Amino acid sequence: MNQSILFPDIQSWDEEQQAITFPAQQSGALIECFVRQAELEKISGQTIADKQQALDVFCQCRFELEELAEDLIEEEEFNASGQIEVIS
Repeated sequence: MNQSILFPDIQSWDEEQQAITFPAQQSGALIECFVRQAELEKISGQTIADKQQALDVFCQCRFELEELAEDLIEEEEFNASGQIEVIS
């Protein structure tokens, strides 16, 4: 794991995007990352019914999601808004 990319234990549900958002920090810069509900269901193998379940599933898969986000950050795969969308 790259020690220059840190993931604070913070996550929230974005109703508009139907996604969990979570921050990463690289060399002092804050990077917004997110994983859409459909991708979270694919990664976890679970069907997600509501916001709380999405947050719970995110916590269960946190390590894998952080690794995926880290790879995308290192490859500079930012979207047009400067965010990282986690996809497997």
